[in-house]
Amino acid sequence: MQTFDEQSIAQVEKALSASKKIVIVAHKSPDGDSIGSSVGLYHYLVKKGMEVNICHPDPAPYFLDWMTGIDKIKNAEEDPDEVNSLIASADLIFCLDFNTMSRTGKLADQLINASATKIVIDHHLHPSDEFDIVFSETSSCSTAQLIVDFIDAMGDTTLIDATIGEALYTGIMTDSGSFRFPSVSAHTHEVIATLIKGGVQPYKVHEAVFDTNTFDKLRLRSYAINDKMEIIEDSKTAIIHLEKSELERFNYVKGDTEGLVNVGLSIIGVKKSIFLMEGDGIIKISFRSKGEDNPVNVMANTYFGGGGHANASGGMWPGTMEEAITKIKSVLPEFD
Repeated sequence: MQTFDEQSIAQVEKALSASKKIVIVAHKSPDGDSIGSSVGLYHYLVKKGMEVNICHPDPAPYFLDWMTGIDKIKNAEEDPDEVNSLIASADLIFCLDFNTMSRTGKLADQLINASATKIVIDHHLHPSDEFDIVFSETSSCSTAQLIVDFIDAMGDTTLIDATIGEALYTGIMTDSGSFRFPSVSAHTHEVIATLIKGGVQPYKVHEAVFDTNTFDKLRLRSYAINDKMEIIEDSKTAIIHLEKSELERFNYVKGDTEGLVNVGLSIIGVKKSIFLMEGDGIIKISFRSKGEDNPVNVMANTYFGGGGHANASGGMWPGTMEEAITKIKSVLPEFD
């Protein structure tokens, strides 16, 4: 792959040598890939003797609390003054798992105005021109995979240990749907082999991520599947929606609906799955699909102010849940 060419790596090496304060940022509403990429890169840079901080827009979901180094993440919801100060004083900012500053929410303006050199490492389509050095590979299954490629391009593969590897394995595993999405390639498995050689034990990461359910989480998911799922036969689409009152009924905390949108795709004959959740005055929407002939990013971008990957995208609706579902059903035939 040509993402990390010699000229760009030379630019990074020069920037690193001139930097005393490095900050790692990722997108709002963090997931396994943004967290794993951030923590993995953090451990790598610290191992190289650098002063590094991770500054995210909001807190990490609880199912990643086991990850070594997750306690190093500072977030703008809980520590806004510290986060703002660290970004303002940074010499170098790594922007991970997002293609435009707007994806960082309230941090966007400060990042745009920051004097630091900005390096983006990402796998989403259409990176903006807000970055100084761009490492973008849309064919990659995850940003965490690109971090491994970056470390390799820096000539530091031997520095990958179990601590670095577990974080990056988490990012790859979660963003690839446990290695089942079309974006998984032979190179993905070569990267995984590198992480295993570094000390990662895959079963331990899988258990830590997926076997950490609370009773309320399981009750919420059961309710969503049993009572709130609708199958649109003509469009081969599953729709699940949860309103704020329902989330409160099951004591919802961030992370409880992670992966719920993928449940619909497990149903025989279903090619698209859409999950809607009420929150923060808007309806948040997740789109998933199977196969190269069933993209959902165009629908997300055209009608729901979002976008993303062909088979995994996000969007939002500023009105009511009923309006959002009506809109989805009205446009679905365009994408059959």
